[in-house]
Amino acid sequence: MVDIGGVRLSGRMICATKDEADAVRRHLDAHIERTRAEDGCLLFEITPLGGGRAWSVEELWTDASTFREHQRRAADSEWGRATAGIERRYRVEGLTPDE
Repeated sequence: MVDIGGVRLSGRMICATKDEADAVRRHLDAHIERTRAEDGCLLFEITPLGGGRAWSVEELWTDASTFREHQRRAADSEWGRATAGIERRYRVEGLTPDE
């Protein structure tokens, strides 16, 4: 992969139940809209995968501070509360240990 700087998150969000998947679908559009409007967001894509209970997640942020601010905002949002228990298998690149 080419180093483009910034912070990249990629992976999967996997729902164990229909109720979890319904919560994702119910809150997803608003979450995407708010996130794409955040300072430092260069890319934010959540794409459904086959089966209806998993999504591919791709994010790119200008730097660690904008990524961390997004993480705080998202966790404290309706989206964060509704999806808190859903399994996430993410890989984050571009952070140093002290970030």
